[in-house]
Amino acid sequence: MTGLALRLLRQRPASAIATLVALAGGVMILMTLAVFVQSALLFRPPPEQFAAADVVVAHRELTVTTREFGDTTTTRVPLPEGTVRVGLADEIRAVPGVTDVRLVGAEGGVASAVEVQARADAYGAIDRLARQAGVESYTGMDRGWAEQSDSIAARSFLLTAGSAFGGYVVLLIVGVAAGTIGLSVRHRRRDLALLRAVAATPRQARLLVVAEGVLVALASAVLGVPAGLWSTHWVHHQLVTRGFLPADFPIVNAGVAAAAAVAVTVLVAASGAWIAARRIARIRPAEALGEAAIEPTRGGRIRLVSGLVTLGGGVVSLFFAAGLSGTAALATAVGMLYLLVIAVALLAPWINGLAARLMSPVLRTVWRAPGELAAANLRVNARGMSVVLSALVLAIGFGGSVWFLQDNLQRQTVTQSRDGMLADRVLTAPHGISSTEVANVRQIPGVEAATGVRNTSVVVRVLDGAEPVVARAVDPSGLTSTIDVKVREGSLAELTDGTIAASALQASSSGWKVGQTAEIWLADGTPVHPRLVATYDRGLGFGDVLLPQERGVYDEMLVRTTGDVDQRLAAFGTVTDAGTVTGRLNRDLAISAWLNKLLITVLIGYSALAAGNTMVMAALARSRELAVLRLAGVTRRQVRRMVEAEQVGLLATALTLGVAIAGMTLIAVVHALTGTLIPYVPPLGWAAVLGGATALALVTTILPVRRLLRTPPVRAAGSRE
Repeated sequence: MTGLALRLLRQRPASAIATLVALAGGVMILMTLAVFVQSALLFRPPPEQFAAADVVVAHRELTVTTREFGDTTTTRVPLPEGTVRVGLADEIRAVPGVTDVRLVGAEGGVASAVEVQARADAYGAIDRLARQAGVESYTGMDRGWAEQSDSIAARSFLLTAGSAFGGYVVLLIVGVAAGTIGLSVRHRRRDLALLRAVAATPRQARLLVVAEGVLVALASAVLGVPAGLWSTHWVHHQLVTRGFLPADFPIVNAGVAAAAAVAVTVLVAASGAWIAARRIARIRPAEALGEAAIEPTRGGRIRLVSGLVTLGGGVVSLFFAAGLSGTAALATAVGMLYLLVIAVALLAPWINGLAARLMSPVLRTVWRAPGELAAANLRVNARGMSVVLSALVLAIGFGGSVWFLQDNLQRQTVTQSRDGMLADRVLTAPHGISSTEVANVRQIPGVEAATGVRNTSVVVRVLDGAEPVVARAVDPSGLTSTIDVKVREGSLAELTDGTIAASALQASSSGWKVGQTAEIWLADGTPVHPRLVATYDRGLGFGDVLLPQERGVYDEMLVRTTGDVDQRLAAFGTVTDAGTVTGRLNRDLAISAWLNKLLITVLIGYSALAAGNTMVMAALARSRELAVLRLAGVTRRQVRRMVEAEQVGLLATALTLGVAIAGMTLIAVVHALTGTLIPYVPPLGWAAVLGGATALALVTTILPVRRLLRTPPVRAAGSRE
């Protein structure tokens, strides 16, 4: 069986190469992703600060339990400012076997950690005391987790990005690889039908196709693994250069990741080949060649029903996204994007057929006789071109929605920060700014208002779990003179101890109402139930939650002046123009957006590769068809015009669907995050998306067809399908 599969692959190099390219791209992406996820999973921070301690008691993560419909969900959220009460040290000191206890960073009744020297038989008692106090104890090599380092933050980043992106990548690769292999099998249905006609059993036909898929998948490793090594090195260099990873973060050997990527690719190829070969294998031997002569124009009933159900889910999601707000609307909009793209992939044969009928008058009018042939071909090949339509819609849908979403978030954040900044100076100091210094600055002649601001975070419940959100702890005195968060409901004048203000987006996501009590956890893990006194619109620019802080240390001071007071302000720290701070924010956001756009580029690029691949395969498979037309008297120019008309029809369908899906998704997501119904699209944005899709469709079809037309029609008419 393997020998026959190799001979068939050698006889049809075009299909084999196209499948090889698609699978090699999948190996490269999966391998790179697997290296970083594996590195994060295997990372164990060595104890440095607490190397001399036997046990470390600290509060580094918050555990939130949620009960929904009888099910219990536990979410662990990292705490950037977790503390331990000082009194716990005395309780630990009383445990038999404890020889020494030392507080680390003790201030105001709390400490950042407790270092303990103790015998091994005391570890259990110390752990019980820690759990009763709502904190954690760390022993052995786990002591490294009690420290706060860039490497631990990098591990969390890799796991979060890997888990969020990995699922999408695997689904995309499965769809692309399965579609490419399926198209290759359909183009070879005459060969498979002939095997059935000469007494090959259905099982043998399926095994032959699976063997071909496995062989191509194994061959793809020869290209994909070296490409994966290069891409892993490049991505790692970029992550280090842009500050996402510390230079000393350990990256594992790529061997295991390469083996896993190849194994997944082989499994995908075998599954796709098995599914694609089922229909040919079920044909009766006497009917095999007749069945292979003309490809069915439509799919099966299961595909139709599945597509209609998926389309219905996408439409329902659209209405929900329009009626919801906050995180729920965002999740619904993203789900709508995937449902609609999947629906197009399932319903592609019927969509192609309907589009061919609707565009037939236009094609006949513009291209005349070649247009008539093009319309007929689009109707007959509706099923064969479904993979092409799906890939184009996927590329346009992702490119026109998720990519531009990053531009909208960056633009809205900078705009809100600039429009809401009433202060004209920002004061910073290496060790922070005390509340006393804020009061002294207010006494300087020419200073109209001064507000201390500390950057922090709070943990809130979201859906069936919890997540940290950006917060600002601010001095309420004169707050409205230095920033304008565009209050929608309530008043910031009521922002005092025991209260908070929140962005309208966050309030909607968490179900908070002005005047009601909210449930949050502070950055140190302390649970609080403050009263919501105001909601505001500029959450992207000034944080999702505003907390009152009248005393303590701030990260910066916002100062509104009416004269030249820079020299006096310089006595308290570094003075910066507020516009410069906004520009720095824009640059920081651009760095963060780079990663998201890199991930999106992988999705779009692989989708474009799939689209180009399938279109080249579809074009090269038409050798006999075009030769027969030329023998019947159709000129080469008429053939080229026919193919151009076909591509215009197919491209018009893909652009219409892709732009509609991208537009609906982008509007829904931007409205959920910013409240505006008109998203921002860069001037050349849509031109790049639409122009790129058009160029891809034309180049990957016109050039192969021109190559076919150089072959004499008499010789081409006798070639393989």
